[in-house]
Amino acid sequence: MEDIQNKVVVISGASGGLGKALAIGFGERGATLGICARDKTRLASVAEHLKKTNCQHLARSFDIRDERSVYGFVEEILKAFGRIDVVINNASVLGPRNEIASYPVHAWDEVIAINVSGMFHLTKHALKIMKAQGSGSIIDVSSSVGRKGIKLWGAYAVSKFAMEGFTEVLADELRGSGIRVNSVNPGPIATEMRRAAYPAEDQSRLKQPEEILDIFYYLASDGSTHISGEKFDAQNFSVQSLNFKLR
Repeated sequence: MEDIQNKVVVISGASGGLGKALAIGFGERGATLGICARDKTRLASVAEHLKKTNCQHLARSFDIRDERSVYGFVEEILKAFGRIDVVINNASVLGPRNEIASYPVHAWDEVIAINVSGMFHLTKHALKIMKAQGSGSIIDVSSSVGRKGIKLWGAYAVSKFAMEGFTEVLADELRGSGIRVNSVNPGPIATEMRRAAYPAEDQSRLKQPEEILDIFYYLASDGSTHISGEKFDAQNFSVQSLNFKLR
């Protein structure tokens, strides 16, 4: 198990699905957490779970499109815990499954603003702290449709392509800084978002979010300080496959 005890880990979109699994998983392994999401009630439920397991944490509900709220959240984490070691950009929305020609403009704007601009806001403000430390790990939660375009995925796919580009640009900018940036494709997992995309799918055949967390633990740990600008598939991850990939 990778050593992530006492690391300060910030997770966006932590109220459900993969984000909730990440919060609980990192908390159980001794990390200190800053978690955020729009859904106040569901986020409070995650925070209550963390409290019962004695995980030190700070939970705030706000819209990640609001840059001032993101800045305040990051500043609160710094004041409470003194540093930020890991940022996991997980917050995202699916949007409608429409052809581009009929895609609603308001939905397009919402998906791009949350999935891309929200990631930018959180990363930008956390980077100021990481640069002062000379260390940090940024993990961007991508998608298979952000690596190969597929019809009817619209703004969501475009936002994940943007995330992949963001990861590459930032990794190149931060080379030699002690801060690494990587993207992770979770693959098909049993979540509400997946159900909305594939309502007829039998989710009992899919992995649970808790089953694909090893790559996140690894990229958050000091064992991955030499890895940046890489794309990972969570469902195919193992240390052995990693060594082969980077050979």
